[in-house]
Amino acid sequence: MTSTTPAASPTLTAFAGLHRIASGTRRELLAQLRASPQPPDILLRVFNDTTGERLDFDLRPDAVDNIDNDAADIPPPAEPEMPATRAVGRPKLGVVAREVTLLPRHWEWLSRQSGGASVALRKLVEEARKSNEARDTARSAREAAYRFMTEMGGDFPDFEEASRALFAGDRARFESLVEPWPEDVRTYLVKLADASWYGA
Repeated sequence: MTSTTPAASPTLTAFAGLHRIASGTRRELLAQLRASPQPPDILLRVFNDTTGERLDFDLRPDAVDNIDNDAADIPPPAEPEMPATRAVGRPKLGVVAREVTLLPRHWEWLSRQSGGASVALRKLVEEARKSNEARDTARSAREAAYRFMTEMGGDFPDFEEASRALFAGDRARFESLVEPWPEDVRTYLVKLADASWYGA
C-alpha cells in the first residue's frame, strides 16, 4: 500500500499599504489579521509567497469558508487519485490517458522505441524536466516577482527599467533600481526574485 503525504500549505504575506504586517499559512495569517484589524482606509493586500499572486481574503467573522482552509491556495492535483480497489491486469501507476497530436514521422520514431510510444514519451518528458529544472525554477521566480512588483510598485520610480533588468537576468541592476523603494516592498520583492538569477 502506498501512502501519500499531504502537500504543504503555501505561505502567504500580508501588506497594509506598503508595510508587511503578517505572514504564515492561510490559517495563521487569518488569525493574525483578525487579531489586529487595520483601519478601513488602509489597503490590505495578501500575496502567495510562491507565485506572487494577490489573493482575495474575506476577514468577516462569519466567512467560515476561509477560516480553516490552509489548502485553499494549493492548485488541484494534475492527476486524479487512484481508486482504492485494484482492477485485473497491469497496474496503471497513476497513468492518465490524454490525447497527443504528433506528425507521422514522430509516431514512426516512437513505434520503434523499446517499450512503445507511451514509455518513450514518458522518458522524454522526464529527461526534459530534469534538464530544464533550473530554467523552469528561474522562470517561475521571475514571474512571481513581476506579479508582485506590478501590483505593489507599478507607480514606483524606475519600475519599467527594473522589470527589464529582472527579465534580462541582471541582478545587480535590478537590485540597484529597486533600492529606493519602500523597505518592506523591496525586501519581499528581492526574496521572490532570488531564484530567478540561477537559471537565467
